[in-house]
Amino acid sequence: MNTPATSNTRSPSPSHAHIIGWGADLDPAVRPAYPKERTPPRLPHAVEPPQQQHANVEVLHSTERPGITPIFGSTLPPSGLSGRLRRLAFRHSENDLRHWLMLLMADRVQMGEALIDDLSRGHLPNLYAEMGGRAELRHNPMGAARKAAIGIAALALVAMALKRRRPPRRLRG
Repeated sequence: MNTPATSNTRSPSPSHAHIIGWGADLDPAVRPAYPKERTPPRLPHAVEPPQQQHANVEVLHSTERPGITPIFGSTLPPSGLSGRLRRLAFRHSENDLRHWLMLLMADRVQMGEALIDDLSRGHLPNLYAEMGGRAELRHNPMGAARKAAIGIAALALVAMALKRRRPPRRLRG
């Protein structure tokens, strides 16, 4: 369709007004969304980047970045087997599935390490409360009953397996 070039100051023709989006390139004063298209005013001064935080612990960072970000968390540095898994994960790019799967595995390993650490210090964790047992019972009673039944069945199977392992006792007569 060859039409002569016209000025952007024209208004949409009534014959095409029923077409959604018609006239988007017309005069901004005629367009209904024009006020939303304005860019916000710039800040009066340039925002300074934050100062680089000093790293007194090991901080893992992505291979896509040249260094660590100016501000980072340092409350839990990588340690143990989970730390080794995290270091191995950060050797891969963030778009590599191995990176994320190793980080997930490191989280699970760290949970086990924390459980072993608690037990070694004599602290028996309240697994029912930490896994949201009361909320499960309140909001999903059927699911809680199913989990309890599975747990009881698993304990019964372990008890039966241990009972079969022991040699029978001989009665003294």
